Order: sequence, then C-alpha cells, then structure tokens
Amino acid sequence: MQLYHHPYSLDSQKVRMALEEKGIDYTSYHVNPLTGKNMSVDFFRMNPSAKLPVFQNGAHVIYRAIDIIQYLDRLAVHLSGEIPPVNTEVHQWMQKVDAWNPKMFTLTHTPVKYRAFVSKFIRRVLIARMAEAPDLASMYHVKLREAYETEDKVKDPEIMKQSEEELSKLLDDVEAQLSKTKYLAGDEFSPADSMFIPILARITLLDLDEEYISCRPKTLEYYNLVKHRPSYKIAIGKYFNGWKKYRTLFKTSFFLCVRTLLRRY
Repeated sequence: MQLYHHPYSLDSQKVRMALEEKGIDYTSYHVNPLTGKNMSVDFFRMNPSAKLPVFQNGAHVIYRAIDIIQYLDRLAVHLSGEIPPVNTEVHQWMQKVDAWNPKMFTLTHTPVKYRAFVSKFIRRVLIARMAEAPDLASMYHVKLREAYETEDKVKDPEIMKQSEEELSKLLDDVEAQLSKTKYLAGDEFSPADSMFIPILARITLLDLDEEYISCRPKTLEYYNLVKHRPSYKIAIGKYFNGWKKYRTLFKTSFFLCVRTLLRRY
C-alpha cells in the first residue's frame, strides 16, 4: 500500500493519523504541491485532480480523504476478523468535518506576497506540463482555469467571511459535543477525530489559536489530550516542534527561489 502525501497537507494529515491509529503498514511518498510535484506527468496521469493525498492498494486508487479513511476502516475489520457495531455518530461527524473546505481559509490567512509568488509559479508549471504532455493538455487547462478562479475568489471578502463563519460553526458544534464526551463521537478515539484534529493543527500553523481554539475550553483540553497520541506525534507533531516546524517550509522556499533565479539567468 502506498500513500502519496505532504506533511502540511491537511487531508494528508487526516489519512496518516488514521493509518497510524489502525497500525496499517504503508509506503510513504512525499509530493510537495508548492513545488508543483503534484502536477508532474506521471502523478497527473494517476490523479488528474492533482489533489493530495492519494492512496493506492494494488489496482485500487482512492483520492478523497474521507473515502480513504472509510476504506481503511473496512480494511482493518477485514484484517482483524472482528465486526464492530455500526456507529452512525462517527459517520455523521466525519461528514460534518469533511463539509468544511480549508482551502480559502488557509489562502486568505497567508501573506499576499507568498500567495501570489506560489500561484504564479504553479501557473507556469501547468503551462509547461501542457507542452510536455499534449494528451493531458485539456486536463491541465482545467487546473489552470481553477488556479485563476481561486485567485479571484481569495480577493472576495464575502468568501473569506463565509469560510470563517463555517469554521466557527463547526468549532462551536465540537465544543458542545466535547462537553458531553471525551472524543468527538464518544469516549473512544475514532476516525472522526482523525479527520478533525488536523483542522486544529492548521489553525495552529496559521497562528490563530487565540481566536479559534483557546476561547473554547473543551476544545483546547481535547487538543492538548490528542497531542499525546502516537498517531498525532507521527503525522503532525514532529513537524510542529522547534526547527522541524520550518524545515519543510524552508526547503520549499529554497526550491522556489532557486527556480526563480534560474529563469532570470
């Protein structure tokens, strides 16, 4: 089994936490979207959406995080031979968490100069890939159009407001639930928690804890609790400690700067 992902991809973090919680062995492949690796011809043939993560088990390829996690749940049941009771609350929370799209929230809280630099670089990559693989040109063109549409959306204050309001509503619902249970769907850690925790990590990465987490005491207590789980430490925690927090970002920035200099000279 192979997982194509990136340490700071929120959906990748969801799947990695689920894999670690289930104790499922897999081969890890890092694909950095900020350097256009998800737009490479080979990867694009496998996954024309170019989104991360991608999970492959033989000929079975799955793209959406929630679908991958549900597949892992079924796989774990098959491997253990045990049939656990159906927990509809877990499924409902997974759907609720999945309904919030973090893309616009992340972009609108990223400094404009960095956002513009990366956006321009990605557009150049897409145009280059069209020439490199003419048979995929139409699909690359779809991604290019999406890139321009995203640039327009991120400038719209109403879209930013809507994303923030949706996140606040989700966090309020979580706060209410955690006043009754230890974890999202009960007193046992579940796939719903694997899906939700990376959202808290994204808020931390954007330095917005005070605004969204610290003001919700039950959520803060829950967040501090799950940080001690091995799955969190492997999938998220080790990238948020000291210099490691900046290592991947530094490598990405260095790559982009070198590419820019090469184009100039």
